[in-house]
Amino acid sequence: MEFLKAILYGIVEGITEWLPVSSTGHLIIVQGFFPFGKGVSPAFPEMFNYVIQLGAIFAVIVLFWKKLWPFKMPDKNANFLAVDSGIFKKDQWILWFKVLVATLPSTLGLIVDDKIDALMYAENGDPNLAGLIVISAALVLYGVLFIVIEKMNKNRALKINSTADITYKTALIIGFFQLLAIVPGTSRSGATIIGALIIGVARPAAAEFSFFMAIPTMFGVSFLKIVQFLSESSFASNELVILGIGMVVSFLVSMVCIKKLMEYVKKHDFSFFGYYRIVLGIVLVAYFLLKP
Repeated sequence: MEFLKAILYGIVEGITEWLPVSSTGHLIIVQGFFPFGKGVSPAFPEMFNYVIQLGAIFAVIVLFWKKLWPFKMPDKNANFLAVDSGIFKKDQWILWFKVLVATLPSTLGLIVDDKIDALMYAENGDPNLAGLIVISAALVLYGVLFIVIEKMNKNRALKINSTADITYKTALIIGFFQLLAIVPGTSRSGATIIGALIIGVARPAAAEFSFFMAIPTMFGVSFLKIVQFLSESSFASNELVILGIGMVVSFLVSMVCIKKLMEYVKKHDFSFFGYYRIVLGIVLVAYFLLKP
């Protein structure tokens, strides 16, 4: 049963990680109905929820490999150490520097991340009353923002139509919006996309840059969560299998979801996700109020 739950969680993660709808809110609902059993250690579920994101990240790397890989095959006479040797892809290096600038603000979030979790979650991993209110409020608030911003941008001429047009200043501003995602229910992709839309980035470029920002952010968070888990416990063999299954499923589902999302935003705006977030926030409150 734990393996089946890992598959279910992987599907939910692969879909909701990239859509601006809060993977946290969805995982809370799913895990409320299908929690991990006694076959895993108490610290495992929280770590699992973070590290499963690595599967989704690998999907971004695979899909955007040509845009992200900064090296070319070297010429046999090229000096590998020379910057002008032709083996470095200038545009890709510039993109990575912008991504790193954008992720700098999120390092501030690592300082308070554990404190926020302690305030909002009970020992069994379920949100307490404060957590429920914050998550639901974040879902609704950012849902409204998506609807309002899309209406404002309807007749607005956007100057940033590709990730190449994003400046270092723009990247840093988007990075500060990502910092808002330390509040559960906000959605990392939702916060960064909203920030990008506000400052005039076109939808496809906003979504794509959000994907790229997730790579260093999620690798860093996952590494810290694994270290924290190992400091308190150790992996049992079944836990490694469960984590592996979740990551593989989230990778496969993310491959499909990212492609579909990029096709969607080329023709539609994000208003639908705004309405969906509002409904989800209401459903989340109702679920916990009715939960025995």
